Formats: sequence, C-alpha cells, structure tokens
Amino acid sequence: MNILGIESSSLVASVAIVTDQVVTAEYTVNFKKTHSQTLLPMLDEVVKMTGFDLETIDAIAVSAGPGSFTGLRIGSATGKGLGLALDKPMVSVPTIDAMAYNLYGCASIVCPIMDARRDQVYTGIYENKDGFSIRKESCAMDIRDLIQELNEMGEAVIFLGDGVPVYKKQIEEAMTVPFSFAPAHVSRQRGASVAALGSLYFEEGNIVTAAEHAPDYLRKPQAEREREEQEAKGNVLNS
Repeated sequence: MNILGIESSSLVASVAIVTDQVVTAEYTVNFKKTHSQTLLPMLDEVVKMTGFDLETIDAIAVSAGPGSFTGLRIGSATGKGLGLALDKPMVSVPTIDAMAYNLYGCASIVCPIMDARRDQVYTGIYENKDGFSIRKESCAMDIRDLIQELNEMGEAVIFLGDGVPVYKKQIEEAMTVPFSFAPAHVSRQRGASVAALGSLYFEEGNIVTAAEHAPDYLRKPQAEREREEQEAKGNVLNS
C-alpha cells in the first residue's frame, strides 16, 4: 500500500510517502516560507529522487486540522488537486492525531499542543503504550484548563508541538504530575506520521473523495471572531 502524506497545518511543511508501513521518502521544512511555494516543489523533489510513480498511490492523506487557516487551505487544495488529477481517494487525518502518533509506543500520556493564541491551544489527549487510542479528541481550550485536566488524570504526560515553547513556563509551574517534553525529532508535525496514520485509517475505510475533502478548522477565523466581539460590544453599548 502506498500512501502520500501532506502536512501544512503550521510553520512545518512536509510531504512523505509510506509504503507498507515503511517510510520511502520524507521532505520536511520548518521555515518561514509560504506553503504554496514549498509543497509541490518538495513533492516533485521526492518523486525525482525516488523515481516514484504517483499513479501507484492508493490514497492521499492530508493533515486536515486544526491549525493555521491558510496552511490548512493550501494543504487541502494541494491534496484535492492531486486527488482529482490522479482519481485517488483522500484520508482526512486530524492534525493532533498525527502529532500524537509521532510518539507511538510512549508509556506516558501524549498531549500535543499547538499555539492558538490568547492562552488557547489546539490539543488532544492520547494513549500510545498498548496501541494508539484517543482519550480526548482534538479541541481548542484554555491552557490552564488543559493543565488542570491532565493533573486530575494523575498520570505522567509528555508534551509536544509549537505550543510548548509558548506555554512551557506555565506547564512547569502548574503541573503536579510527572511530565516531560518531546525531543526535537518528534516535537513537530511530520508528513510521515500523517501518511502512516492515514494508512491505518484507509484500511478502516475512513476515506473521502477529493471533492468531499475539507479542512476542519475547529473554530472560526480570527478576523471573524474579532468582528463578532466588536459587534457584541456595540450591542452592549447600544442596549
């Protein structure tokens, strides 16, 4: 089975091909460049280096969100374009699921955190010790509420994601259970994790057509939220 993975939910841009649970190729860049400039050239380079025939892929797995609205739209558009051109199904892989899958086999609870600003994180809670399982599905929540929930669970936790450097001090000050932070090579999104987990979801039949695929933002864009806040303030003042 050949699965193409596309990751563009954050600053990280990554594409990978996983063949029968073996990573054939992965190209990852964590740098300030627009994903529209990077994803297709990265995929083209992978194809050139490996001689891989994209016609042989079984499905396209895309990191579907949450994350950067622009990044998710670019990744989705890239996957949809390839899916339509190649007539291949797509697998929508929740970004937080794929991040947690980086630490498959970990004895601690795995808690990815992506910075969603204003003390909010995109997160989820996962158990990987005896297989991959979801304790808390992807959501947006206050970092303080997340820390409280993890403390109440009473188990060791490992954190990863771009939210770690932002909220590290709060975590260190408020966590009452053992905790640690993932090392660099598994601390961010990876196309290989999207493809590997996508292959499992593909086998379970969790696929959509390219036309059906859409990102899952989890919450409204910041501009829309700010507009609603301003309108709410105006309504209060006018009442």
